[in-house]
Amino acid sequence: MNILIAGGAGYIGSHMCKYLYQKGFTPIVLDNLIYGHREAVRWGPFYKGNIQDKNLLSRLFLKHEIEAVMHFAAFAYVGESLIDPEKYYENNVAATISLLEVMKENSIRDFIFSSSCATYGEPVNIPISEDHPQIPINPYGRTKLMVEQILDDYHTAYGIRYVSLRYFNAAGADPDGEIGEDHNPETHLIPLVLQTALGQMDEISVFGDDYPTEDGTCIRDYIHVNDLAQAHLLALEGLLNNRGGGKYNLGNGDGNSVKHVIDVARKVTGRNIPSKIVERRVGDPAILIGSSEKAINELGWKPQLADLPTIIETAWRWHKEHPDGY
Repeated sequence: MNILIAGGAGYIGSHMCKYLYQKGFTPIVLDNLIYGHREAVRWGPFYKGNIQDKNLLSRLFLKHEIEAVMHFAAFAYVGESLIDPEKYYENNVAATISLLEVMKENSIRDFIFSSSCATYGEPVNIPISEDHPQIPINPYGRTKLMVEQILDDYHTAYGIRYVSLRYFNAAGADPDGEIGEDHNPETHLIPLVLQTALGQMDEISVFGDDYPTEDGTCIRDYIHVNDLAQAHLLALEGLLNNRGGGKYNLGNGDGNSVKHVIDVARKVTGRNIPSKIVERRVGDPAILIGSSEKAINELGWKPQLADLPTIIETAWRWHKEHPDGY
């Protein structure tokens, strides 16, 4: 079965491709390589292009007899979305509408959407469940919420069946070390900590140590990228077997503070990782932890790489072997 992976050369998309291939599917990768890496595409045919290119999409759907679409092709830098919101509304919303339009024209109705906990905004309750108010506080989060709302309308009007998966903090790397996390610029904590362990950075900045948490630093919910891939496949199988769609959080249900992440990384790497306390960043909640009970109960999701040392060990293997990325 052929599955179109939009954004399949990116961090999560490439891990999804390998996971699908291992399970007997053929991932058909479409990526414009603005943030993705051609070297990460190893488990299916690759096409360089954009999801708003309707002619290209139509050719792919016909040539490969695509059965379903997984969408990982959004831009995802929160800070950039504040500076250049047009870029985000154009790519994350308008381009997704183009993709859905060509799906309709080709009678492809199953769609897995890579969403985000950014749709919730400032947390009201912890852990965050799927019925938490969705009041995003930046354009990135608003684009994700808009697409979820569009999908609701397309389901009602056109029969598009979808699952929206709201990630918390994706982390880790392929346990085999073949692919990993390589962003430019890098903004995620774990790869920045590991770059510091490699001596590529002098120190890791800790943005505030006066939060109402046990050690004063922010707490986040880290989920291994392979566990994300497992959830996507379960969601796809549900749609293909007519079990319906829905919206699901993907997290571990517990959190780790910034200081704890750094301490675990020191143990995993065996290296001194200098850190420095700096001023808080505007808009950083003290605690972000998601409840994934719905995904566990309804999708049958069973994270296999959930503990923080394992997450960091897999990431460290990738960064040691690829200190300059791909």
